[in-house]
Order: sequence, then structure tokens, then C-alpha cells
Amino acid sequence: MSESAVEVTHLFISSGHNYFGRHGLGSEDHVITDCDELELVAGRGVVNDRFFDYEEDYKGQITLFDHATYVRVKEHFDLPGLEPMAFRRNVVVKGVDLMSLVDERFMLGDIELTGSQEAKPCYWMDEACAPGVEKFLRGYGGLRCRIVTGGMLSKGIKSLKQL
Repeated sequence: MSESAVEVTHLFISSGHNYFGRHGLGSEDHVITDCDELELVAGRGVVNDRFFDYEEDYKGQITLFDHATYVRVKEHFDLPGLEPMAFRRNVVVKGVDLMSLVDERFMLGDIELTGSQEAKPCYWMDEACAPGVEKFLRGYGGLRCRIVTGGMLSKGIKSLKQL
């Protein structure tokens, strides 16, 4: 069991899908909200987010994204104004290798999650950020998780403990 400190830098929700499931239809423009805290419900998702109750046992009830990857994209593509919400992930964190949590149970603060798979980037990343971002993010798209134990998740330093 390993334990470390991570920082939750951003928490996002959106009521609708701007890209997901929209192949051939064009993108939408649903508002993305940067929240101080999120309410997570076990087995269901993030309250008021587009994937809440999306489907039973959905593997992406919440998604995590690495702040360092966000910074690398900004620098590599010379996008100083790029906001972390462009990646459409719920939680942006500093200080953890997210891919090491695939198929792992872990605690993020008081919330228990199971890492289900990489949140693989799709071609929409090239529209949301810049041409070439989809390819650049392969292997670094973030982490899809199931929520095992819900509660409130806020910004700030949290303990991350693998179970």
C-alpha cells in the first residue's frame, strides 16, 4: 500500500456532452463549470455532471487528468491561454502517475475510487485544444474511474492511498 500527497487543482462539471457521442453531428457548447467542490455518489457519478447515472456500472463515473500533462500541452503547442477545462475531465491533479492507478483501488482524500482505464483522447481534442493534441495525449489522456465510496471532493492537498 503506497500513500502520497496530491493536489486537486481543478474540479469541473458540465450538464451536457460537447463531443462525447457526437460523431458526425458537430460539437455542442455546453458550459463547463469550475467548482470548489464536487459531490460524488457511489456507483452513479458526479452530481450535476453529464455522466451522472449515464449507465449502470459506467467505467467513467469520474475522470482525472494530470496537471503536468496540461502544462506540457500548453507549452508544446504554444497555447498560453488554454484552460484545463478544455480536456473535459472532472478532476485535475498534481503529483500522481494516473496510469499507475488503472485496475487499482485507491482513496483520494475520503473518496474511494477504482481506476478503470485510460480516458483515451479522441479526435475531438484537436478541436477543443489544437490540431495534433489527440496524438500528443496518447497514453496521457487521464484516468476513468468508478466511484466506490462517495462524498464531497474539494480542491487542495489530499492524501492518495492505494488499497
